Amino acid sequence: MKILAIDDDREILYALKAVFETQDWGALMARNVKEGMELYRREAPDLILIDYHMPHMNGIDGVRLLRRQDPDIPIIVFTIDEDQAVADRFLEAGASDFAIKPIRTPDILSRIRVHMKLLKSRRADAGKGEFALYPYPYPYPVKGIGSGTMRLIEGALRGEADYLTVEEISAKSGLANQTAYRYLQYLTAAGLVDVRNSYGKKGRPKQSYRMI
Repeated sequence: MKILAIDDDREILYALKAVFETQDWGALMARNVKEGMELYRREAPDLILIDYHMPHMNGIDGVRLLRRQDPDIPIIVFTIDEDQAVADRFLEAGASDFAIKPIRTPDILSRIRVHMKLLKSRRADAGKGEFALYPYPYPYPVKGIGSGTMRLIEGALRGEADYLTVEEISAKSGLANQTAYRYLQYLTAAGLVDVRNSYGKKGRPKQSYRMI
């Protein structure tokens, strides 16, 4: 398996390369989107990691360019920003998921394995001629919503009698909180998930979710 990492920080690229080599994964390193696109075309990686803040072209535009090249390749975004509005922009551009900086090895390995498993499942379904998209009330395509990731969210919710928080659903699915929240909002608007608000002493109400 080959992984392309795009980040302008040399130390981060060096650390990622070392992590990938411990897993016997091929490591492709690029310091900007232009270099990343050249490596993508030449090496055909299986998964892409890309930073948000980079010179010349930011991660959102980079994701958009990469997604035009391949509709299926997993693209995981590195970001120090947990703002849901930023996450939604990335998902609409075609990102698959997020990894928060500073990077922790167990987290990034777990995230990579989740998305490689999804990619293998999609390829197997395509080989069988199976329809890839779920027949939800919203018409497809919907920006930022993919059938493989939806399977993970549904898998985390189904069979649960209790309401689950975004953090609990994130932990069960292996997805970042921002990704899980985006899909839960979709399912809620589609009338497939019920939301319960819990009011504490301070701040906004905490939401939890359960399949209807």
